[in-house]
Amino acid sequence: MFKHVWLYISNEDLEIEKTQLVEEGKDISSVKDDFQRLGQKDLAEDLSLQKEVKELYDRLEELPVRDDYSYEEPSLLAEIKKARPAKDGHIKNDLPEASLRDKLLGAWLGRCSGCLLGKPVEGWKSDKMWPFLKETNNVPLQNYFYTSDIPEEILDKYDIDPDTYKYFKNIDYMPEDDDTNYTVTSLAILKKHKKDFTPRDVANFWLGNIPLLHTCTAERVAYKNFSNLVEPPRSARYQNPYREWIGAQIRGDVFGYVNLGNPERAAEFAWRDASISHVKNGIYGEMWVAAMLAVAPLVSEMEEVIRLGLAQIPEKSRLTEAIQEILDWYREGIGYREAISRIHDKWDEYNGHHWCHTISNAQIVAFALLWGEKDFEKSICRSVEACFDTDCNGATVGSIVGMMLGAENLPEKWIGPLNDELHTGIQGYTKMKISELVKDTFVFYKEINKNI
Repeated sequence: MFKHVWLYISNEDLEIEKTQLVEEGKDISSVKDDFQRLGQKDLAEDLSLQKEVKELYDRLEELPVRDDYSYEEPSLLAEIKKARPAKDGHIKNDLPEASLRDKLLGAWLGRCSGCLLGKPVEGWKSDKMWPFLKETNNVPLQNYFYTSDIPEEILDKYDIDPDTYKYFKNIDYMPEDDDTNYTVTSLAILKKHKKDFTPRDVANFWLGNIPLLHTCTAERVAYKNFSNLVEPPRSARYQNPYREWIGAQIRGDVFGYVNLGNPERAAEFAWRDASISHVKNGIYGEMWVAAMLAVAPLVSEMEEVIRLGLAQIPEKSRLTEAIQEILDWYREGIGYREAISRIHDKWDEYNGHHWCHTISNAQIVAFALLWGEKDFEKSICRSVEACFDTDCNGATVGSIVGMMLGAENLPEKWIGPLNDELHTGIQGYTKMKISELVKDTFVFYKEINKNI
């Protein structure tokens, strides 16, 4: 029988689902026994149990919210708009064309270099990364991981594959990564469907241009749902324990790039994308990032960038609360290592749900933006040094700071190794010039803003 571990509901999925329900405020008292009974069986080995698990998932959709739940977290766009603090999010954009192009190039290059910094150590925990950095004289983190010669005994000690080390040591382009695949995907969808694209357009593009096993977690579940005729927005909820994970937060950049000065529309574009695979805070993460990018080249203070992003998501959400906590720490005046320590006290990096959740990683993004002090190197390095989802956070932080600074102000040591080349797994975009992607981005930005 054909059997692929990613295509079945696992015991880990079931445990994540239970945690997710509790965090969403659902009353799970009526299904506790079902979780316990099924959790004691090996779901991967006994495929006959898959039907029973799916029937449980159907019941979970109808669970009520607890009376004592204090958050207001809708997933529908109209309800999100009612729950957010923003009334008018427009900011005057009077930057000259040459400056706008430079900002867009800075954002694309920043996203790629931040992703490349975090990619070799994705999945590393702090008890591996931090000692490794010390032994390779890279504390604080200030270089790509494998650019210098590393003795074989250190590679062995930290269980680093020699071929991986050689590959990244000699890399001269941005290799394929989901964090850049989705950036290109968003641009391709806009080029095909223009500004009125719909969630269904996004789903159809995925089906036609992204191989199933190039997707992960929430995106993979949504993809399976599309294939089984479960349409958006239910595709985001149905049998999807990862519905508030980081996957959507890494997909929103282009929607900010093409809506400079208009964070409200950037957030709406991001919602259309996120709502096919995520709910609630999973959606808000993408809206927050897109809105921040829409204002990043137009304001001078990073705190203001973060606040303007938060203005586009529900005020009484867990994500808003978590980012506000980071802002409070920053105003408290603590050092960046103390901030990292506090994040690690809140979240267990060995817990997959914590490691890959939108909120934990959004806190790291906000931390790196603030303690990075608008210095590109400090910002991407601190986002990666905090661990958790290193390539995702490095990419997002690099994109935002790159947008603020512009390409002219990005250090050659970080953007030089890219050699203006990006590889993706997207059909028709397998090997691209970053500069050409920037040209396409600017053309679309001009097109949708020509009457403003």
